[in-house]
Amino acid sequence: MLKTLRIILSIGVLTLALYGLITKNFEYMPYLMMVLSFSILTTGLIELQKDKKAFWGYMSIGVSGFAFYVSIQGFILR
Repeated sequence: MLKTLRIILSIGVLTLALYGLITKNFEYMPYLMMVLSFSILTTGLIELQKDKKAFWGYMSIGVSGFAFYVSIQGFILR
C-alpha cells in the first residue's frame, strides 16, 4: 500500500517539476512542495516499518514536516 502510494506521489512530483521547468511557470511550486512532503513522509514511514535504520525514518519525517511548512508558507505568501 505505502509503496504504491510512494510511486504515485513520486510521479506527481516529477510531473509538477517538469511542468515548471518546461513552461517556466512556477505558480504551482507550493503544490509541488506539498506533494513532495507527502512523498518523503511515505518514504519515512516505509523505513520505520522496515525497522532497520530508524534514524533515517525519523529524519525523513522531520524533512517532510519542513517541506510541508515551506509549502504552507508558499500558499500564504502568494
